[in-house]
Amino acid sequence: MTTTLPRVRESGGRGVPEQPKQRHAGIKAIGLLLAVIALVLLAAASVAVGAKGIPLSTVWSALFDFHGLDDQIVVRELRLPRTVIGIGVGAALGLAGALMQALTRNPIAEPGILGVNQGASAAVVTAIGFLGIGGVTGYVWFAFLGAAVVSVAVYLLGSRGPSGATPVRLALAGTAISAALTAYISAMQLLYPQVFDQFRFWQVGSLAGRDAGVLYQVGPFLLAGIVLALLLARPLNAIALGEDTARSLGAHLGRTRALGAIAITLLCGSATAAAGPISFVGLAMPHVARAITGPDQRWLLPYSMVLSPVLLLGADILGRVVVSPGELEVGLVTAFLGAPVFIMLVRRKRLAKL
Repeated sequence: MTTTLPRVRESGGRGVPEQPKQRHAGIKAIGLLLAVIALVLLAAASVAVGAKGIPLSTVWSALFDFHGLDDQIVVRELRLPRTVIGIGVGAALGLAGALMQALTRNPIAEPGILGVNQGASAAVVTAIGFLGIGGVTGYVWFAFLGAAVVSVAVYLLGSRGPSGATPVRLALAGTAISAALTAYISAMQLLYPQVFDQFRFWQVGSLAGRDAGVLYQVGPFLLAGIVLALLLARPLNAIALGEDTARSLGAHLGRTRALGAIAITLLCGSATAAAGPISFVGLAMPHVARAITGPDQRWLLPYSMVLSPVLLLGADILGRVVVSPGELEVGLVTAFLGAPVFIMLVRRKRLAKL
């Protein structure tokens, strides 16, 4: 009979048992690398797949040896911006969902709980109905402004009182404002037929028709939101231990919540402005990430940032294939794909313990 001894590493001349945390970190790093590889492969497929299939060799030449051929123009001006926007929007929605669930300590929280989506939608119908603005590039700034204004309003309402901006207060304020804005959006669509005609295409959520101009407009806000969200990983880990414990560890709860609200505003505002409201990505994918990484936000946030665009690009490609030569909007596909995934996660004991 043999006895298996734990592997040791030398440290200061003494044998020290290998730390399980180091092995787990290595496994998580490998998993994150595999997710990045999957995202790169889907990005290549997104550029190549469409109403007309384009060989990868043509895609390569369009990027690095451009001669103005028709297929190269399609790749550069249509499919490449669409793919990059899809990656950015997916990353933003995944990070925003993970932040919402961490800040509110609510496993079914999603970006719309702060009224961000409804704020963007209300601004868009206002721009169409009263200013006659049409086209995605015209909607972008109004959508972002509406998302930002509503986020600030929700935070101000939720922070009133001696206890400050508690998760419950923020959720209640977001729900109340969302209900009022939903009524306003419905009234605008009933009173102004042109609003209904244009808004219904934006409301469903789509990456189609988005060019590089949209990316340039929302890109800086998107990047700022991603950086801020990743910097909040350690404070969010402290908050997960409870408010009293977080304070004892030196975490600033008010500052973390305020910065989290700013990050959510930047992420959701940019994503909604660029692609319209897209459901289930920010709700389901952080749970998929949590099933892999556990509750540690230092891993959960990067995984959410990578896995969410994997779902979004996969849904976008599927939407182009299933009704070819037509196209099914990505917002519809994510709803079909995300709902079963989320139901499956809800049934798992692990989610029930969150």
